[in-house]
Amino acid sequence: MTIQKFIKYTPLDITGKPLNSTQELKLSVLDKSGNYLVHKDLLRHSNSLRQGTVSTKTRSEVRGGGRKPWRQKGTGRARAGSNRSPLWKGGGVIFGPKPKTVSLKLNKKERRLALQTLLYNKKNNIVIIENLENELTDSKTKNFLNICNNCSINSNQKVLVIVSEKTVPLKLSTKNLKNVELISASNLNTLSLLRAKQIILTPLALNNIKEIYCD
Repeated sequence: MTIQKFIKYTPLDITGKPLNSTQELKLSVLDKSGNYLVHKDLLRHSNSLRQGTVSTKTRSEVRGGGRKPWRQKGTGRARAGSNRSPLWKGGGVIFGPKPKTVSLKLNKKERRLALQTLLYNKKNNIVIIENLENELTDSKTKNFLNICNNCSINSNQKVLVIVSEKTVPLKLSTKNLKNVELISASNLNTLSLLRAKQIILTPLALNNIKEIYCD
């Protein structure tokens, strides 16, 4: 059974000054723990990152080995039909890995519920910065760090920046910061949310989250 939770935030400008407006986020969470959904969605996301391209050759795929090494009887040695047998050096591999697709199915509603559960659990670590996508015009890491300092964001911890659209100055300003991850709201995932100690949102990204993941 799901229940509705309402969270209100006061947006900040890039100088850290609170604005006179409020942003509200309505989340649907389970009345009991939804950690099993978070774990299931994390497995789905991790499996989707696997390439599944590892491959080994069987004895029929290894080059060579067409001639019988020695006659069947009379040599005193064990019988052998090919020098590409898995028992031989340079031979094939028994039950080795082959290319495959690894996927875990998760219903759309379950994934939405998992993301909303994580957002609710991280509600005290979310900071909304007004118009961050357009205010940051210079591609300098120093400018982004100044915004973080103004808004009491510790850049030594894992910071997740969620925007509606990745602008070029924003990408260039954050790419050299090892603790900062920049994603768009449409690509929100459980792994990034779990890693983050602090989350920076913009009002446009918040609207996208409401449209995509919330009821």
